[in-house]
Amino acid sequence: MAAGPGALVVHGLTGSPQSVAGLAAAFEKAGFDVEVPLLPGHGTSPEDLAGMSWADWEAAVAEAYAAVAGRVGGPVVIGGLSVGGALAAGLAADRPEVAGLVAVNPMIDPPAASFQALLGDLLAAGERFLPGIGGDMADPDAHEDAYDRLPVAALLSTCRGLDALAPRLQAVGCPVLVVTSRHDHVIPIVSSDALAAAASGPVERLWLERSGHVATLDLERDELEARAVAFARAAAATAGPRPGTRGTARRR
Repeated sequence: MAAGPGALVVHGLTGSPQSVAGLAAAFEKAGFDVEVPLLPGHGTSPEDLAGMSWADWEAAVAEAYAAVAGRVGGPVVIGGLSVGGALAAGLAADRPEVAGLVAVNPMIDPPAASFQALLGDLLAAGERFLPGIGGDMADPDAHEDAYDRLPVAALLSTCRGLDALAPRLQAVGCPVLVVTSRHDHVIPIVSSDALAAAASGPVERLWLERSGHVATLDLERDELEARAVAFARAAAATAGPRPGTRGTARRR
């Protein structure tokens, strides 16, 4: 196997790989060996998601990273949308060999303790679901495959995962591209700012003036994909060798 770059792309909470398929395809067209995992509890039913936790999603992302890293002998860039961006950031903090991080409207800033307490109260009262959060886009022709309900337990687990992630973000030493939509109605811009401020590696910002939360499917998706590919190519080109790797990339 000849050395080549890899890419891992992670979807968000209640979504699916469909929401990041365009970005994944752009990486693949650019010569990256791409892995796009389906996070546990997704692609089936909201009831299934209610039984999963942040630890399950972290484990799935780590497994997907190991899969693509095992196929390639070159650097691996990771990216994610929303909660997928937070999971990708956590992986980058844990894996100093990661070549670069692309975070699209990442959910980084932990919700307030009072909000988390409210979620706990809802669960205690038997309220298992909130309205869905998918489909926040300005493009009237775009569609996201996402659940129409958000499990309270899954959201609470996400909040606690973000609490644990916050102090680890300074360990993100790779180059970072933070993509932020001006009209995101799901995740406040402060989350993007928090990642940009905390990461110890060089940070680039891309502001999308017309897009909603699911920017990977929205009006400026072409711009997003082009910038992400250019960033990933540069990050891969300047990355050092991954520890303990040898062999060649196999295109999927």
